[in-house]
Amino acid sequence: MKFIAETLPDYRIAYMRRVGPYGSANIGVMENLKKWANEKNLLESSIIFAIPHDNPELTLPENCRYDACIVIPNDFQINHSICESELSGGKYLVFEVNHTAEDIHKAYKSILTAVQRAGYQIDHKPIMERYTYNKVQNHYCEICVPIKS
Repeated sequence: MKFIAETLPDYRIAYMRRVGPYGSANIGVMENLKKWANEKNLLESSIIFAIPHDNPELTLPENCRYDACIVIPNDFQINHSICESELSGGKYLVFEVNHTAEDIHKAYKSILTAVQRAGYQIDHKPIMERYTYNKVQNHYCEICVPIKS
């Protein structure tokens, strides 16, 4: 698998969380986030992240956390309809993947091996899917794997 190394900045984000088994129900969370972002005129120029926080091989399915996030400007006012946080930046290996459930699933199964073969060590932050307007329009997304310096 091909990747590039990239240093991500810290981001201020708005997010929606779902707790439960990973799968098609996560799509609803992402669609709700995009609807909210579109109403706030944030969608077209946005960076969106999908963050599965837990390894389903180690965490019970009913306890798996999934966040749909959008980067927001520092001066953007948040209301009670959405959560706010900061996404910690750092060094990441970024893998471009076809934006299909099947290809993303395949990528997750082979990424850890690719990272180790390249001589990197994974940092203790969640792996994230990154979506930008241009990538999605061309049917791609990126999987960002945190690495130690």
